[in-house]
Amino acid sequence: MKTVTVKGVGRASAPVDTVELSFHIQARDKDYAAALETADRRTAALTAALEQAGFPARELRTGGFHVSTEYESVCDDRGNYHSEFVGYNCSYDQLLRFGFDPARLGEALAAAAQSGAQPELQLRFTLEEPEPLQAELLRSAARNARARAELLAAASGRSLGELQRIDYDLSRLDFNSQTLMDMGELPMAGGGAMTAKRSFAALRPQDVQLQDTAVFVWELL
Repeated sequence: MKTVTVKGVGRASAPVDTVELSFHIQARDKDYAAALETADRRTAALTAALEQAGFPARELRTGGFHVSTEYESVCDDRGNYHSEFVGYNCSYDQLLRFGFDPARLGEALAAAAQSGAQPELQLRFTLEEPEPLQAELLRSAARNARARAELLAAASGRSLGELQRIDYDLSRLDFNSQTLMDMGELPMAGGGAMTAKRSFAALRPQDVQLQDTAVFVWELL
């Protein structure tokens, strides 16, 4: 049986509808209990500030809790280096997801900046339900492969028969927009949420764009 093997390239895109804000809160102290207490206090302050801005505490989820010991290399009077204990580092990773709205995003960032928690921020624009976009991606790959196969078959004076096989390696797809925001330091201490609203009023993140491939094998008639 003669066959034709074609790689189909699928492409699909969708506008973002969800914001993911990650807050990394840490504290360091030579006393473990003191480091943990500070990290807990800062996390509680962030939660309270976000709740006051209209984000319920139940929507702020803990993605991770980490404890590590830190040392630094110290040179003594004789020029010899040795490791010296610096302290315990306790950290929380908190995640907040909500529907994309520039004003709401500004309010969340303003609340974080004014909370006193001193969080490190990461911001992603993504999709609440990625499955429909993934399905469209696979349909696109199938359409692309069949169109190529039909062209190849016609050019060879043949036609396509039954589909014999599909080879698809499930990829780890990235459902985040390519729009990047470098938060740096948030200069909102005096402006509050209204400053944040003005700052993000024109924000239009790029669509989530996917590309993937699958291999199709058809019988040639």
